[in-house]
Amino acid sequence: GQNKNIGVVLPHNDHPYFNQLLNGIMDAAFSSGYHIVLLPSEYNRTVERDYLEQLKRKNFTALIFTSHELPLAVLEDYTRYGQIVCCENPGQHHISAVYSNREPAYLAAFNYLKSLEVQQIGLLLSRNLAKSPTWVAVTGAYQQIFHQKPDQQLMIGGMRSFEDGYRAAEQLIARQPALNCYFTNGDDIAAGVRQYHLDHQLPVPILIGQEKQLSSLLLKMPTIDHHFFTLGQKAFELALSNQHHECAFESEFIRP
Repeated sequence: GQNKNIGVVLPHNDHPYFNQLLNGIMDAAFSSGYHIVLLPSEYNRTVERDYLEQLKRKNFTALIFTSHELPLAVLEDYTRYGQIVCCENPGQHHISAVYSNREPAYLAAFNYLKSLEVQQIGLLLSRNLAKSPTWVAVTGAYQQIFHQKPDQQLMIGGMRSFEDGYRAAEQLIARQPALNCYFTNGDDIAAGVRQYHLDHQLPVPILIGQEKQLSSLLLKMPTIDHHFFTLGQKAFELALSNQHHECAFESEFIRP
């Protein structure tokens, strides 16, 4: 009579972060006898709380939150009903977690850009929210290296695809025609930026991607590998545990 369902809460699946996490979770689950149930959320708090209530009703053995909108304190409160794993540093909250330690790689990337004496950097990130852990980590690393806050006019959130990168480059060039450096949240997004510059006879910009996708290898572009596949495997392992655990993986800045 034991429940064999592990729920995986996904805001969306059209970004390599979520794809690689999910692939790692699925890989670990194949031989376990457990079922993976995908739970789309679109960062809707009501939907996320409903999934927590289903955990309370024992519809799931555990929940893995790849990302979330509800405060961590709410997730922590529901750990009394079953195992919850979040994919970020939980800080003082007593929640099992697996996450990438991104700051050293971000610092290395911005140090690299500083060595190239770039004057302005377009920042293309996943979420528009300043409270997003990734947003906080990126802007914090930027300030450590350049000793000032990033230019808000050169920051765009909601980046998920090649097409998003292409459109973002169009917007930023309209704001700052001399812009020739971009830090992006995905290699395919950086490739979209590059293609916009090529299509409009602009110099190929300095680019940094993330997620170690095929596009960074083909374009010989610097990227950051957060090891999300391995992180997903570990998240599934923690979901099956009755103990509280935290596990961090070191992100890696890779230059071609």
